[in-house]
Amino acid sequence: MAELVWTIAGSDSGGGAGVQADVKAMHSFGVQTCTAITALTAQNSLAVEEINAVSSEVLESQLLALEADLKAAVIKIGMLANSTQIQLVAEHLAQYKSRWDNPPVIVFDPVAIASSGDVLTEEDTLDALKKYLLPLVDVITPNTQETQVLTGVYLIGPDAVREAARKLREFGVKSVIIKGGHWDYPSGYCIDYCWSEGEEYWLGNEAIQTPHSHGTGCSFASSVAACLAKGYPIKDAFILAKAYINQGLKLAQRFGEGRGPLAHCGFPENISDFPQVIEPGSWLGDELEFAVSEEFNFAAGFAPIGEELGLYAVVDSVDWVEKCLAEGVKTVQLRIKQADHATLEEDIQCAITLGEKYQGRVFINDHWELSIRHGAYGVHLGQEDLDSANLVAIQQAGLRLGVSTHGFYEMLRAHNYRPSYLAFGAIYPTTTKDMSGQIQGLEKLRHFVPLMRETYPTVAIGGIDLTRAPQVAATGVGSVAVVRAITEAADYKQAIIDLKRATGES
Repeated sequence: MAELVWTIAGSDSGGGAGVQADVKAMHSFGVQTCTAITALTAQNSLAVEEINAVSSEVLESQLLALEADLKAAVIKIGMLANSTQIQLVAEHLAQYKSRWDNPPVIVFDPVAIASSGDVLTEEDTLDALKKYLLPLVDVITPNTQETQVLTGVYLIGPDAVREAARKLREFGVKSVIIKGGHWDYPSGYCIDYCWSEGEEYWLGNEAIQTPHSHGTGCSFASSVAACLAKGYPIKDAFILAKAYINQGLKLAQRFGEGRGPLAHCGFPENISDFPQVIEPGSWLGDELEFAVSEEFNFAAGFAPIGEELGLYAVVDSVDWVEKCLAEGVKTVQLRIKQADHATLEEDIQCAITLGEKYQGRVFINDHWELSIRHGAYGVHLGQEDLDSANLVAIQQAGLRLGVSTHGFYEMLRAHNYRPSYLAFGAIYPTTTKDMSGQIQGLEKLRHFVPLMRETYPTVAIGGIDLTRAPQVAATGVGSVAVVRAITEAADYKQAIIDLKRATGES
């Protein structure tokens, strides 16, 4: 069953913004869209001639009809033409949140400023927004001008952006995305900010110079709504929406004599359209004055591998390392999670020696200090380890680095460090590790692989067994990692043969 999203917004007779843009953007991400029209605008590429608000009766009839048969996972709010509409919509949203078995996520894009220039500056409209609507909003997506009108904070630097986000949360909004298309700080760059559940995310890319940008705000919020409806975490919705806008700006063209609309080109599949995840120590991080504990050479990256990894065995003992290497598995990871494991250093040293003996690639999970000490081929780290491990020491020691990623944001964050390979997971639920909320599935894997396949060896991991391996391999991923499929097999030697065959490894 397709994910269902409503858009409650104005209609753009010129076709570039409003519900027209919403539907195009949402369909690009594969979700079904329902509409409730708040206003009929008379506009073209040159100007908005009129905004004709629909009556409360007409708006309410649309909402009642949709609720009766087509309940939404996410509701995106665009232009609300007056304070009466704001109160009416807020009343319905409050009912949905209290009555529905699965309350909808509310995404609000305060587009009225961009559309007419004066609607949200009316005091009664601002008051109605803050009193009735914002306490119900899960995600708000204002641009810099809208942020300043709503909060009174002039966005002159990163701290001001954080302060504006804090003020928006004080109105009751749960998560804040502030779009930086009009910020121009640093000069020539577009910086976007997201705050959600105590975490902040910064994205940046060179500003795309085009006059044809009509509908970007509507399309951005609709992309976020679509991704949330598909179950993506907000940090993934944030980065995908930005990539979608970048893609559309590059391909936008003029229709008529004025400003052309954003192009709607489907799910973003080109890595050049994705923004950079801004990290401390990166050039953009330095421009934003992010604190740096240790300088890291992002440009140098880590030692390359030079080929795909093939069948990848993840095991928890030296005995299994040798069994897999002896049967021709060329890539093995020793994953010992117990910090107090009595023979940890000895086991790591032995695994490294076995890799040399069988001319295999042995990666050590987590224990990077011991890996450096004993000259491991490589080390594998999770996302949280990127903050705590000494990446400079790993880089200088010449070790290969593999990084786990769970979604688009983490994939692009890992890409900053130019690792030796990227692992995507968990593809399926697994009993070996709690991956609640991080199951990627084949659909996401099909999107991950084209983005990174030309840059890194790619690995799929998580819940993969012999029956699932052919489907995973069919996505084009370079390597399939297995845990229980070998170590819990009745005949592990035959399991290795069957898995190699299933994944196309000769």
